[in-house]
Amino acid sequence: MPMTPTIPTAPTVPGEVIDHLTHANFWDPFAILGSHEIEWNGKPARVVRAFLPDAKNVWALIHRNGQPVTKLPLHRVHADGFFEGVVADRADPFPYRLQVENHEGHTWDFEDPYRFGPVLTSYDLHLLGEGTHYKSYEKLGAHVRTHEGVEGVHFAVWAPNALRVSVVGDFNHWDGRRNPMRNCSGGFWEIFLPGLGQGEVYKFEIKSRVNNYLVEKADPYGFAAELRPKTASVVWDITRFSWTDDDWMNSRATRQSLDAPISVYELHLGSWKRKDWNGFLNYRELADDLVVYLKHTGFTHVELMPISEHPFDGSWGYQTVGYFAPTSRHGTPDDFAFFVDTLHRNGIGVLIDWVPAHFPRDIHGLGFFDGTHLYEHEDPRLGEHQDWGTKIFNYGRPEVKNFLLGNALFWLERYHIDGIRVDAVASMIYLDYSRKPGEWVPNVFGGNENLEAIEFLKRLNEICHQEHPGIITAAEESTSFSGVSRPTYLGGLGFSLKWNMGWMNDTLVYFSKNPVYRKYDHGQLSFSLIYAFTENFILPLSHDEVVHGKGSLIDKMPGDNWQKFANLRLLYGYMFGHPGKKLLFMGDEFAQWSEWKHDQSIDWHLTQWRDHAGVMQLVADLNKLYRSEPALHQVDFEWQGFEWLELHDWENSVLAFLRRGKNPNEVVVVICNFTPVAREPYKIGVPSLGFYREMLNTDSDVYGGSNFGNYGGTWAHHGEWGGRPFHVTLKLPPLGVVFLKLAAG
Repeated sequence: MPMTPTIPTAPTVPGEVIDHLTHANFWDPFAILGSHEIEWNGKPARVVRAFLPDAKNVWALIHRNGQPVTKLPLHRVHADGFFEGVVADRADPFPYRLQVENHEGHTWDFEDPYRFGPVLTSYDLHLLGEGTHYKSYEKLGAHVRTHEGVEGVHFAVWAPNALRVSVVGDFNHWDGRRNPMRNCSGGFWEIFLPGLGQGEVYKFEIKSRVNNYLVEKADPYGFAAELRPKTASVVWDITRFSWTDDDWMNSRATRQSLDAPISVYELHLGSWKRKDWNGFLNYRELADDLVVYLKHTGFTHVELMPISEHPFDGSWGYQTVGYFAPTSRHGTPDDFAFFVDTLHRNGIGVLIDWVPAHFPRDIHGLGFFDGTHLYEHEDPRLGEHQDWGTKIFNYGRPEVKNFLLGNALFWLERYHIDGIRVDAVASMIYLDYSRKPGEWVPNVFGGNENLEAIEFLKRLNEICHQEHPGIITAAEESTSFSGVSRPTYLGGLGFSLKWNMGWMNDTLVYFSKNPVYRKYDHGQLSFSLIYAFTENFILPLSHDEVVHGKGSLIDKMPGDNWQKFANLRLLYGYMFGHPGKKLLFMGDEFAQWSEWKHDQSIDWHLTQWRDHAGVMQLVADLNKLYRSEPALHQVDFEWQGFEWLELHDWENSVLAFLRRGKNPNEVVVVICNFTPVAREPYKIGVPSLGFYREMLNTDSDVYGGSNFGNYGGTWAHHGEWGGRPFHVTLKLPPLGVVFLKLAAG
C-alpha cells in the first residue's frame, strides 16, 4: 500500500503538552511519542512522533517484510527537538525504525522504544499491586529479552508517587528527558529499550509529584551493580549460567534435615583471603580455595555474611542497597553462581545472611525512593533504626512485603542457595527494640510486638519452605520470644533453626573466668539444658563475638599461653558435645589472636605454629566425629537425645553427659574438666557394661595438649555410681574433654 508523507502545518498535540514532555515533566510519554492514529483532514491517518534533542533531521524508515519501503521525514515542531510526521493514507500500525542526522552530519538508525507495546500484563500488575507476585524479580528490574521480535532490555520499577520516571545511562548520556517510562496502574513504570544488552549501566531518574523532588536511584531489583564507589546498576542476564549441581540439589533435603549433622563455617568473603592488603579475590578463586579448606576442616556448610551489594565495606554487607545483586567486589553474577555450583559439587552447602530488618540511607538506595517514604515507615518511631542509623521496612505494605519475599525466593531459586540466616530478628518483632519510653508506637492491642513484622516472618518461612523443600531458615533472635523455630500452624514463626544466643553468652562469660572461680558459676553451663529443647537451636560462635573490642576467642580465655589454648580446645569440645547444630566464625578454627578486621585477610601465617595448627586439627577431628556419630547429631532437639551423667560436681568443675542417636544403643559419653587440674581417678556412672573407647581427647599432643588420657579407653565395672548401675574410672585431662563410645559387641 503506498504511503503519502504529509507535512504538518502545526503540531498534532497541544504546545503545552510538548513543553511538559521536552522538560521531562510529562507522566504519560507513550500517549504522545511513537506511532498513533489521528484524524487528518477528516480521515484516519497515522502520525510518528519523536523527541530527540540533539537531532538535526529525523526520518521514520517504514518497513514491510523487514525491508524499508518508505522514508518518512519527521519535521521539527518544537525547538527543543520534538519531531513528527504524518502518513495521511494509512491509519493502521506499521513497523519502522528512526533515522537521525546530527549537526555534525553523522547518521544512524535505531528502533523507536515508543513503538513497542507493554510487557507487563494486567495480571502481573494485579499481583504486584496486591503483593502476591512472589517472582516479582522476573517482572521488575532489567531483563534482557526479545519483545515483538526485537532484542533489547525491558526495565520496570515501582514508584507510585512519581510524576515521571526515566531510564538513564551511558546509552542516552544520562539524560532523563530521553527515555521516560510508561506509567502503568498501581504506580509501576516500564519501558522496553531495543538494542541494549548485558553490561549496560543504568539508573532510574525519578521526578516526584511531591515538591518536584528529583533523584537518580539504583534499581531495587537490579541483578548486578557497579563496584563501589560507583553506584549504578548493571544489566545482567542471570538465566545463562549452566548449573551442574543436580546431585546436591536432589539430596539436599536429607543433608539438611533436623537429624543431619550441620556444622557451619561463617565466612566474610572480603577478608577470608585477599590478593594483597586491598585486593579482593574473585568468586571463582574463592571457590577453588574454599573447597580444599572445607574438605580439610570438615565443615558441612558455609554461611556467607551478606553478599548482596552494599556501598560501604565497613558495614560488612549488613547495610544492603542491591538486594538482588551479588556484590561486584568479587566478580559477576555468573562468577557467584560458579562459586555456589562448585561448593555444591563438592558436597558443601551454602547459606547466606539476609537482612530484611533495615536498609541504609544512601541517596541511590531505597530510602525516600519516589519523594515519599515508600519502602520505610514515615513515622521515625517506626521507620528509623536508632542503633544503626538506618531505615526500617514497612512490613504492612503489600508491595514492600512482596519485594522482601521475592528477594528471599530469588536467592533460593536463581542461585541455588541452601538457606537464609535472617539477621536482627529481635529488632523486627519488637516495636520498642532499643527504644526508650515515648520513642515507639504500641500496636493496636497496646503491646510491643510488631504484628506486621511477625506476620511477614511467618509468611516468609511458609513460602520459602513450600517453594523450596529442604532449605534452612535460621533466625538470629536474642530474646525469649516463644516458638521462633516452631511451625506457624502451631503458632510459631516457622524458622528451621534459632541461634542460641543465651548459650553463647553464658558459655563465653563462664570461660572468661579464672578456673579457680568457675566452681561458683557451675550452673551457668548447666542452665542451657533447661531450655535446650524448647527451640531447634544452632550454637553460634560468630563474628559478633570477635569485633568491637571484644577480642578474639582465644584472647578471651584466662591463664598463660598453654591454658589459653587448652581452654579454647575445651570450649570447642564442649560445643560439639552439646545438643544443637554448630557455627564457628573464620579464624577461630586456628585460634587467631587478633580481632577480626574486615579489610585484611585472617592471620593464615599462624597455622605454621604447633599450637594453632593443633587447634585447627582438633576442629577438623571434631567435625569428623560429629558427622560420623549419629548420637552427636540425630536427636539435637528432643530430651531423649541427652542425659546427664554428672551434673553436680561443682567443686571439681566437671560436667558429664551422654548423647543418644535415634537408635538408643548409639551412645556417646562426653566428660568435660573445666579446671587445669588433672582428675585421676575419676568415676562416672554409665548405663551399660563393656569397653568404652576413647574416640577423642582434646588434650592429645596432636592438638598441642599434654597427652593425658586413657590409653585408648576403659572398661565399665559393676557398682552403682551417680544413679547408674555401672561406672568407668577415668583419667580426666586438665582443661580437656573426653569423648567415649561403648564398643560394639
